[in-house]
Amino acid sequence: MRPALIRKSVPDLRPAPNLADYDSTRKTFSWDAVRNELPGFPGGGINIGVAGVDRHLSTPVRDHIAFRFVGRTGARRDFTYAELGRHTNRFGNVLRGIGVGKGDRLFILAGRIPELYVSALGALKNGTVVSPLFSAFGPEPIRTRLALGEGSVLVTTETLYRRKVAPIVGDLPGLRHVLLVGDDGAATQVPGTLDLATLMAQASDAFEPERTSPDDMALLHFTSGTTGTPKGAVHVHGAAYTHFATGRYALDLHPDDVFWCTADPGWVTGTSYGIVAPLLHGVTSLVDEADFDADRWYRLLQDEGVSVWYTAPTAIRMLMKAGTDLARRYRYPRLRFVASVGEPLNPEGVWWGQEALGLPIHDNWWQTETGGIMVSNFPALDIKPGSMGKPLPGVDASIVRRREDGTCEEIRDPGVEGELALSAGWPSMFRGYLGQEERYRKCFSGDWYLSGDLAKRDADGYYWFVGRADDVIKSAGHLIGPFEVESALMEHPAVAEAGVIGKPDPVVGETVKAFVSLKAGFAPSEALQMDLLGHARKRLGAAVAPKEIAFLPTLPRTRSGKIMRRLLKARELGLPEGDLSTLEAGAEAPGREGTR
Repeated sequence: MRPALIRKSVPDLRPAPNLADYDSTRKTFSWDAVRNELPGFPGGGINIGVAGVDRHLSTPVRDHIAFRFVGRTGARRDFTYAELGRHTNRFGNVLRGIGVGKGDRLFILAGRIPELYVSALGALKNGTVVSPLFSAFGPEPIRTRLALGEGSVLVTTETLYRRKVAPIVGDLPGLRHVLLVGDDGAATQVPGTLDLATLMAQASDAFEPERTSPDDMALLHFTSGTTGTPKGAVHVHGAAYTHFATGRYALDLHPDDVFWCTADPGWVTGTSYGIVAPLLHGVTSLVDEADFDADRWYRLLQDEGVSVWYTAPTAIRMLMKAGTDLARRYRYPRLRFVASVGEPLNPEGVWWGQEALGLPIHDNWWQTETGGIMVSNFPALDIKPGSMGKPLPGVDASIVRRREDGTCEEIRDPGVEGELALSAGWPSMFRGYLGQEERYRKCFSGDWYLSGDLAKRDADGYYWFVGRADDVIKSAGHLIGPFEVESALMEHPAVAEAGVIGKPDPVVGETVKAFVSLKAGFAPSEALQMDLLGHARKRLGAAVAPKEIAFLPTLPRTRSGKIMRRLLKARELGLPEGDLSTLEAGAEAPGREGTR
């Protein structure tokens, strides 16, 4: 058995953590102090693009690399903060030249290319609302989001336009302009579109940013529900204060860091922490255009001197699947902090980081709706593997129980499960679901934002994820959190990933069924199946352990890396699969073979 605690020695940490004393920082923290430290416009107001780019242009940071883009072939392109300022100014002028201004909605459909980042920041400086989309979306998810979000302008590549947008453009009467990025830098001549490179070359470097208030809409992020249409979560320019504070405390960013957030900007993490937070701190961000490849990732960590790495449990599990030996072929002398987000990180993932990279992986928790990290494991705090950590300074969390009348009561006793709730008022809190006011109101009870996640808090103030309320399994009077079962299965040396569902049973209500994918060197067999069942019973007890196990090559995940348990359940039971727009390409359906 591994220890329950990974201890830290603060004096040994270099550089000294931004949050060295958690308790004292929480006592003295105020959002007003953050607002004073991150100045906006004279007389009031803040603009994310200005705060992230233009604010640095009168300081030595102007000559610091803001983004290093690594293309699929390995070619590199650097943008200093000064260059980023000029390019984003030009894009702002492009928008004004075609009549796009404050409050208009700009969507971006592109891979992780420089034009995506320039467009997003230039649009924000113009007061235009930005909504990045996954480039892997098909035509229908694109059409749905552009229609719901009332998109008036789209930035995309020529290839993506021809494949995915051209067939639906007739269904989008509100889409006034399409700005195309040519393949291989070539000019485009597609009827009904504008060539972005030509417009950028003609645009002026001089630009007066739009004066926006903290409450002005800045970003629109779509989150997929179980069924029905996606929800558009509205975020404002004042969210920058949360991005600044969390970049300092949760990610421990320092001026000389090379920061790599592996998330695509089509996911909120890729915007909040792949674009905004590192720019606010004036650090260098690495952006890799290519898809996941374990060898490539290790090489980038080594060759680019990455010091702070923010990734997802899915990627960590895929690296674990590739084996520790591959990780040890490389050296990471500058890497000092690794964090994970997207779904809870199993304890095995935390320990794998320690063994393969020489650093434990720090889990944190937040949602599209919260806009920024809310609960985190910090560099200076001991880690309890499997825990999501403690609330950020300025964030008040609690465990609550909903009453029948819609109100909530706090659960103060440690170790008791309930719903994770946050006291409303942090700057990046979403301000609505676009066009779904009633759905938005249901997220709150008094001053509490109700996350829909079940959790518990231990006696030391660490929070532990149990499961989504809809995922919790009710079996013979027991409430079973899928994460607990999945974590136990992942302790087995053969298991790379696990997803757990409740399967209806006439006697006990639900039984636990697990779907697992295996590490390299292991193959599905009845003997391995029995070994996994026995391992789970030994770790969890007969009441909680799975009664069935099925093998899958991969588990169905969202493009942000979350295991889609509801899809596993729908396919197992023959139920409607609901909205699949965020399903990762190549996800496998559960097979009937190999189960017992």
